[in-house]
Amino acid sequence: MSSAGSKGMFAMILLILLLFFEAALAACRIKTSSVCHGATAVLRAASVLILVALAALSVATWGFRYYAITAVLVVSAVVNAAGSLRKKEAGAKLLPARIIRRAAGMSALIIIALLPAVVFPEYRPLPTTGGHRVETATRHFSDEERTEAYTKQGGARELAVEFWYPENAEGSFPLVIFSHGSFGTRTSNETLFRELASHGYVVCSIDHTYQCLYTTDRSGKVLLINGEFMNDVRRENAREDKSRSLELYKEWMEVRTGDIAFVIETVKADASDAIHRLIDTEKIGVIGHSLGGAAVLGIGRMRSDIGAVVALEAPYLCDILDVQNDAFVLESAAYPVPVLNIYSDSSWPNLGKWPQYAKNVQLLSGSDKDIHNLHISGAGHLSLTDLSLASPILTRVLNGHSSSLNAEDCLRRINEECLAFFDRYLKEAGAFSIK
Repeated sequence: MSSAGSKGMFAMILLILLLFFEAALAACRIKTSSVCHGATAVLRAASVLILVALAALSVATWGFRYYAITAVLVVSAVVNAAGSLRKKEAGAKLLPARIIRRAAGMSALIIIALLPAVVFPEYRPLPTTGGHRVETATRHFSDEERTEAYTKQGGARELAVEFWYPENAEGSFPLVIFSHGSFGTRTSNETLFRELASHGYVVCSIDHTYQCLYTTDRSGKVLLINGEFMNDVRRENAREDKSRSLELYKEWMEVRTGDIAFVIETVKADASDAIHRLIDTEKIGVIGHSLGGAAVLGIGRMRSDIGAVVALEAPYLCDILDVQNDAFVLESAAYPVPVLNIYSDSSWPNLGKWPQYAKNVQLLSGSDKDIHNLHISGAGHLSLTDLSLASPILTRVLNGHSSSLNAEDCLRRINEECLAFFDRYLKEAGAFSIK
């Protein structure tokens, strides 16, 4: 079992234990027809002490996951103590219905309060395998040449980017740009970023403002995903309305490829930044997941300075040129850059059914030795991101199907293949073949 899975199981055990305590209290109250202040005090104190002990023993790490449940238990203990001092209930009787309602209400509070620990269990990040220690830094770039389309105020488009790079290293390193999925964030594949950086790459991940779940501007203000964009992504259906889908693809790709191109040009032009000086701008690779993968596939065709592309379950949206006779018209020119397409069980059985993946299907049977295709069996769409570590439950729900492959094993496989791919095409270190 993965570390996230074991910690998630711990949260479930804690939940079951606390619910058992509530059931025991309810049984005591029904039997005695009283509040049972003494038993309540013992169980409330025991519950709080269990949390404290687990944190002290490092079984659980104190943090946001346990704030709510601790507050619920402490407040209920205080209320019980106050009630025991205020009331002398020798003759007071409680009806079973009231006892059951009280137990149900407290149980509901416990479930809600423990949801953060169950949905987002603690986990250990995968250890890096390279020789470099990894440092991170955040930068904010402002593109004065483009007007922000997602706000009424307009103004320059602002981007938050984060770098992962070798710490205290000498020399220059290839640059890898990452573009997240439609509701993702710049940290969605940090496991991969850290692994690449430990092996001598500078990774730059972009928050595509208003196309990411959230980001922050220079002042620290939180900017949430644009509602219209989110609704368009959810409603888009290429099988029902290809013309509308193509309109949306062009709109989304214009924003995304513009962001990626702007970041590349900024890094190239600004040698005053210490991180930028670490970058060998003659060696640039790109990675993207889902909609971000479509964007990097597009930028790979648009720019001659891109040396390698990795697409994590993404269609070639920029290769869709038109709609004729209810079919997408595709770019006929060969794809100009070495590419690694990685698929999960979410898309693999459906590639021939989803019109936007028509180019992917063509390349599966192509003869170009620099076009590589990998299907990771047992994984789902979001299993290709670190969400599978951070929230196995949410990953299962959003994937829409179970994943038989362990999250850590899946991410290790992605790390290994991406590292070997970039080593071959950016560092020219030997041949590449999918393991």
